[in-house]
Amino acid sequence: MTSSGGRSSRTASSEPFFTVPSERDGMKLRQNAKHFAYRKSLETPGIRSVANAGLVKLHTKIFTGKADPDRAEERRAHLEGLFDATMDAYLRALQEGYSEAEAREITHIQANFDFYNHGWTEMMEFPVDELEAHYDRYREFFDRWDVTIDEPLGQFAPPEGLPEAPSTPERLEDPEHPHAESGFADDVYVETDDGELVVGGQDEPNDVDVSEVAKTDE
Repeated sequence: MTSSGGRSSRTASSEPFFTVPSERDGMKLRQNAKHFAYRKSLETPGIRSVANAGLVKLHTKIFTGKADPDRAEERRAHLEGLFDATMDAYLRALQEGYSEAEAREITHIQANFDFYNHGWTEMMEFPVDELEAHYDRYREFFDRWDVTIDEPLGQFAPPEGLPEAPSTPERLEDPEHPHAESGFADDVYVETDDGELVVGGQDEPNDVDVSEVAKTDE
């Protein structure tokens, strides 16, 4: 495993990888040219709305797929609103100097706070006992924008709020996390297309192609 920016690393061969097709499982992000293409598209006037809509659709599809099948559809509108709001947090984090991987992880942490608050533990990407650890790594950003575990969107929340969706608080009594993996709360862990686990993320390539945003089969 390669370490970026002089950060500590762990042995890649000791870490299992999920085979479920999704943007990531646990708190290991996938990162490839498409992610940088989406970043560039979101930062480019005229095509931002297309990229934003595509990402909202993609994330909603991924996480309704992780939900209890009997509950997925009743959560769809809420998830669409949630992910649309986190796009603003992603762009703000980039503007403040966070890397692409860090900015994207911030948005997923926000989403997982929301899942926790609703008792949607089967959708979480890290176990409930790591909530504080993930918050603490980005505490400076979260504090600045009034993001808390209880209020995951902070100042990024839409004025009208998010569409309501039924909670399942009983699942917090004995939470199950079929899509979560513990032990990744100390840094950003990125899996490349080659299967390499990189700490801190990759550098942006020089030849980013925004046409990649048309492909949504991460």
